[in-house]
Amino acid sequence: MTRYTHGHHPAVTDSYRRRDAENSAAYVLDRLVPGRSLLDVGCGPGSITVDLARRVAPGPVTAVDSSPEAVDLARATAAAAGAGNIGFRVADVHRLDLPDDSFDVVHAHQVLQHVADPVRALAEMRRVARPGGTVAARDADYSAMYWYPRLPELDSWMDLYQRVARGNGGEPDAGRRMAAWAREAGFTDVAYAAEVWTYSDPDSRAWWGGMWARRILESDLGRQAVAEGDATREELERISRGWTAWSRDPDGVFVVPHGAILCRA
Repeated sequence: MTRYTHGHHPAVTDSYRRRDAENSAAYVLDRLVPGRSLLDVGCGPGSITVDLARRVAPGPVTAVDSSPEAVDLARATAAAAGAGNIGFRVADVHRLDLPDDSFDVVHAHQVLQHVADPVRALAEMRRVARPGGTVAARDADYSAMYWYPRLPELDSWMDLYQRVARGNGGEPDAGRRMAAWAREAGFTDVAYAAEVWTYSDPDSRAWWGGMWARRILESDLGRQAVAEGDATREELERISRGWTAWSRDPDGVFVVPHGAILCRA
């Protein structure tokens, strides 16, 4: 079993709402044509799900997440967007309660880094994909992230995140492992791509740094770190101040690399 490192505090879920098909799933968009069926695994608050559903409509979409709270958020997002072709359910990606050969496209964004067995998860995604269909997954790679200036507070943030995420049973450097996991799961046709999020202009820098300055103090990551003895509240506050300082530096750059895979079922 794993524990979700980030939790569902608004500091987390509000940041997820900025994600859409273009900035988080561009590598799979050419597979999303009207009428195709889609499974979105780990839908979170649903912003990507709704955008993907628009592209396959009137095709049916099923969105699953292991968290009932996340599923409720996603259902509300879809209702507000008028996306009527999405059904929601709580499900574990290791044991999907779905028939074999059900979906033309199976998609997961930032999921495999958090699960206990990413190979088993991919094998389940392969099972429910139709023969010849697509399994698509994208995950960040924390050790490959880089930033400037190299503030010690952000070095401490990275070290802390790695320890907490691994203590929760996850793999924060999932991005570089995606193709290997897919082949271990039984896929023979696997295409790998590297994609990045970049935060360097004043607006994106203010948002990214401000979000993490708040998130390290208020989300489950900080609470878990203190509870497990990985950090003190004072250390979290120091990291938060470092994020604020970085966000205000006109030379500030932060890059988040991702590994993305397209697999033929």
